[in-house]
Amino acid sequence: MPELPDVTIYCERLQALLGGQPLRELRLRSPFLLRSVEPPPSVLHGRALQSVQRLGKRLVFDFGAELYLVLHLMIAGRLQWHPGEAKLGSRIELLLFDWPAGTLVLTEAGTKKRASLHVVQGCAALREFDRGGLEVDGASAAAFAERLRRENRTLKRALTDPTLFSGIGNAYSDEILHRARLSPVTLTSRLDDEQVERLRLATVTTLRQWTELLRREVGDGFPSKVTAFRPGMAVHGRFRQPCPDCGQEVQRIRYADNECNYCAQCQCGGRLLADRGLSQLLKKDWPKTLAELEERRRPLG
Repeated sequence: MPELPDVTIYCERLQALLGGQPLRELRLRSPFLLRSVEPPPSVLHGRALQSVQRLGKRLVFDFGAELYLVLHLMIAGRLQWHPGEAKLGSRIELLLFDWPAGTLVLTEAGTKKRASLHVVQGCAALREFDRGGLEVDGASAAAFAERLRRENRTLKRALTDPTLFSGIGNAYSDEILHRARLSPVTLTSRLDDEQVERLRLATVTTLRQWTELLRREVGDGFPSKVTAFRPGMAVHGRFRQPCPDCGQEVQRIRYADNECNYCAQCQCGGRLLADRGLSQLLKKDWPKTLAELEERRRPLG
């Protein structure tokens, strides 16, 4: 799922490419994508785009007169830019925005179509999409600590809760926790003040660095390859690859449709976290430490 750094770059490039241009037409292939009834999308035709802003992980297109188009890309939604006119092509192309400068295409791969589009009027209607998460960059240490300790959750779940923190998902939470040297399953109530501040600084630094990296990567173009798995990441998507800091294999926990990636040495003092599936299957045979894991892998003889 595109997270804060990715959505920020989308906003910046869309503003640079389309700011001030009138929307000629919005062509919808998938009726399921549109989740609102009034006003109809056609009300935006001919209106000039005022700005593109980020609201959590959502993109908000402001067309003036308090008319907004709210787009949530969810897990597999992506935007593609085509200079000039484009036609609906493959089945994953769900929506086309026609502008004088070109066509913006929304694609969504996979069978689960979760991306959503709303057209709303009025600031009050727009505020309904605000989950209330704290924008960490610029927030005070006290505000961050208050949000983190508002509910007693694991750090992984706290960071990715949109009602607590804005724009952070599965990928960047892994990177943040690795930088902070904290276990993803540590409860928020267990952190002392020094650890909370370490986590805040890791969050700000990670999000800033990745936003700047993506900004340099895209340049004056358009982000055509948005992915949660990037070569420069420390642990996310790097199961069984060496941790860039200590060289030990990156571990993972699988849950639901997601997985959590972490370094047992850097974040957990060498202890392996219980994977819901494997640890229940292996029970007493589940290794508790990296040393035990290496011992199990060592050939007999």
